[in-house]
Amino acid sequence: MLVFTTVAALHCYLRIGQLEGDGIEQGVGLVPTMGALHAGHLTLLGRARQQNSIVIVSIFVNPLQFGPSEDFQKYPRQLEPDRQLCEKAGVDAIFVPTAEEMGMNGNGGVGERGNGKTGENFSLSTQEALTQVVPPESMTSVLCGRSRVGHFQGVATIVTKLLNLVQPTRAYFGQKDAQQLAIIRRLVADLNLPVEIVACPTVRESSGLALSSRNQYLTAQEKEEASVLYRSLRQAERAFLAGERSSAELIALVKLELAMVPTIELEYVESVDPTTLIPLDKIEEVGLLALAARLGSTRLIDNILLRNRQPIVAIDGPAGAGKSTVARQVAQALGLLYLDTGAMYRAVTWLVLQSDIPIEDEPSIAEMVCKCEIILRMSDEPQAPVRVWINSQEVTQAIRSLEVTSQVSAIAAQLSVRQELVKQQQLWGEKGGIVVEGRDIGTHVFPDAELKIFLTASVHERAKRRQQELKNQGEADLSLEQMEQNLVLRDWKDSNRDVAPLQKAPDSIEILTDGLSIAEVTDRIVSLYKEEGL
Repeated sequence: MLVFTTVAALHCYLRIGQLEGDGIEQGVGLVPTMGALHAGHLTLLGRARQQNSIVIVSIFVNPLQFGPSEDFQKYPRQLEPDRQLCEKAGVDAIFVPTAEEMGMNGNGGVGERGNGKTGENFSLSTQEALTQVVPPESMTSVLCGRSRVGHFQGVATIVTKLLNLVQPTRAYFGQKDAQQLAIIRRLVADLNLPVEIVACPTVRESSGLALSSRNQYLTAQEKEEASVLYRSLRQAERAFLAGERSSAELIALVKLELAMVPTIELEYVESVDPTTLIPLDKIEEVGLLALAARLGSTRLIDNILLRNRQPIVAIDGPAGAGKSTVARQVAQALGLLYLDTGAMYRAVTWLVLQSDIPIEDEPSIAEMVCKCEIILRMSDEPQAPVRVWINSQEVTQAIRSLEVTSQVSAIAAQLSVRQELVKQQQLWGEKGGIVVEGRDIGTHVFPDAELKIFLTASVHERAKRRQQELKNQGEADLSLEQMEQNLVLRDWKDSNRDVAPLQKAPDSIEILTDGLSIAEVTDRIVSLYKEEGL
């Protein structure tokens, strides 16, 4: 693992990777941090390691996001332990710039603040001289923004600089800092930055206390007391799930629980839209209930996402595991919609062929797919495929033609097609009530799915199924050995391809289907759904 402190060295490293084709085209993951890494950060590193060929962690205690009375000077700095954790997590490089290297030349003066790392000073006059990124006031004037004036402007400025410096494929942020996450997502969208923002769930101690670098300020007694923060949010969640929709009532429940611990000094508890951060009087479909409180001199934040939607069942797995058949039958058994993502790719392929656009003309295909409308509806016949319309024309049968079949893989491999259809699939999932299968559904498309299944089978079992399927279709009869070799090669390609590689979500339930019938696998998933109380 490499450690860089200068922009020049970082750029040199990335440039050499590009020139040598050192896997960099498969994705660069950036995890921006302020160091003092803990288990919460490690989940970000693990996710980045899983999804990218190159993983870069930045460690920079950003002076722009600290107010004059905040803990910038004493914010924990522990580079060597952080370096060791990164190395164990398989990180390729750490970027540890000074404030000067990030363009903040210290020159003393009124309001100067040392960065506590190199000894140079950072002044308010320098801050005012910087070009800064200013997020919408509607997003920075609520929640933490009420007391931390200028904080999110400082965050947005440094994150934008890091995204420009590294130019990652994906950048990883924790859901615990939900306001920061929403602002960065808005920033990336508004500035058309070519990066995917990946949100990772909050990691908690067994008591429920959200992990934070500032937890090390707490005594053992204070840590125990601080667990009331999440407990209070869970109280509100139970009321929400029981039908309470009034933000005032939910907030009152949080305050009632917090009052049980007199040492907790509540700063705020608010209910907002998780995307726009607009305050909500009622939470009809989804809302973010967030709070900040002090325990002694330590400021802590936490939040919970309240969602009123039908569950999403995400089924991933290798080729030949029976995902499509099982997903369709699970949807029928549970009365949910089977979101046939394969049919969506086939519909786009059909449209490309009808438009006489060459398959290799990716810009024209990107232009077309961004303007198309795909509609899916369950068929009246239980065993019939999902009905499909694209741009108001029904193509249910047309997309199953040999011509479409022969070209759909090439279309599905195009990044722009993939990105647009994932966006459409996520729109389908906003209200839930779907069963969807693929290769990265639980990790990428619907990482917040209520039930995640990883359906798999041995290569031998899948080869036997595939061989029987081909026989039934009257197609070429390959030997079982050849079939197994093909599947091993397919598995490797699916797991290592640039776009939508096969991935198993850490919180998915693996079902090995060797020796099981379709009905038995379906029953198992339906049982899991009911056991989860979904």
